[in-house]
Amino acid sequence: GPWGWLTLLLLVACAARASEITFELPDNAKQCFYEEIVQGTKCTLEFQVITGGHYDVDCRLEGPDGAVLYKEMKKQYDSFTFTASRNGTYKFCFSNEFSTFTHKTVYFDFQVGEDPPLFPSENRATALTQMESACVSIHEALKSVIDYQTHFRLREAQGRSRAEDLNTRVA
Repeated sequence: GPWGWLTLLLLVACAARASEITFELPDNAKQCFYEEIVQGTKCTLEFQVITGGHYDVDCRLEGPDGAVLYKEMKKQYDSFTFTASRNGTYKFCFSNEFSTFTHKTVYFDFQVGEDPPLFPSENRATALTQMESACVSIHEALKSVIDYQTHFRLREAQGRSRAEDLNTRVA
């Protein structure tokens, strides 16, 4: 399109996958991303505007049939979880078309499916050992730490951007 649409098409058939991207969204622009999803798969879209204007953006998520699953206008951040109702290509777009002079930096994390178990249960006749249970607990805790670090870095980047903007205005 005239705004240089960015297309990301992932055709991976693994149990779980995630796309984490930070990108520039020019003023008066729209960028869309595409994901091939199997019916019954749980998915989560999370986004945050890091820099630009009032730190807001429009977001829209559509199913393969074009049905709108999620639509929010001028949001700074949000999270939306859904279960795919059919096989196909799901499309999510971020729009800055309401802004005529301010570009934005947007972060999103799109998670598709669940992580495979650390210790697959097939070919197992017994419960997890105490060591295996401890490993699973540590693994889950570390995933949580990664999420917290990501959110902390985003908030730090947003705070730095606001501070630099304020400094520029004061100076």
